Amino acid sequence: MAVTDKIYVKNHRQIGSQLETNIPKGAFKGATLDMLFQGNNLAQLDDTTQERVLDFAEDFLDCDCQSNPYCGCAEEKFMRYLLELREQGMGPDTIVDVMTDDYMVYAYPGDILSFLDNSVRTLEAVEELADVEGDSEMAEDARRKKRNLSG
Repeated sequence: MAVTDKIYVKNHRQIGSQLETNIPKGAFKGATLDMLFQGNNLAQLDDTTQERVLDFAEDFLDCDCQSNPYCGCAEEKFMRYLLELREQGMGPDTIVDVMTDDYMVYAYPGDILSFLDNSVRTLEAVEELADVEGDSEMAEDARRKKRNLSG
């Protein structure tokens, strides 16, 4: 299960109440994206929520894919965002706090830790495969990224 399946909309019941409908808890669920990013619905949200939803859309949903927002680009951008927060030295608890402040979404710190751990393991595999293939540039790039994520 991808980490983006474990990213939730903070106060989703209150937002649903503002929209006078139920919305799924998952931030990357199709129904959530449909409801939050339709023009009529966005206008019904309070100013703070509207600002966070627009920030989320601008940072993660802005792509030229024909099937946007269902193309996977948003999830990829969000995972990159999580990795960048980690590279800045933040731990899982702080990452959750920052993403909640930035976009009104949250996750459980254990899910973020698991994602970061899997990312390091993937980089270790890339590094080893690159070494086997004699691609020293790729191996060094994976090693550098792994060091950045490991702290």
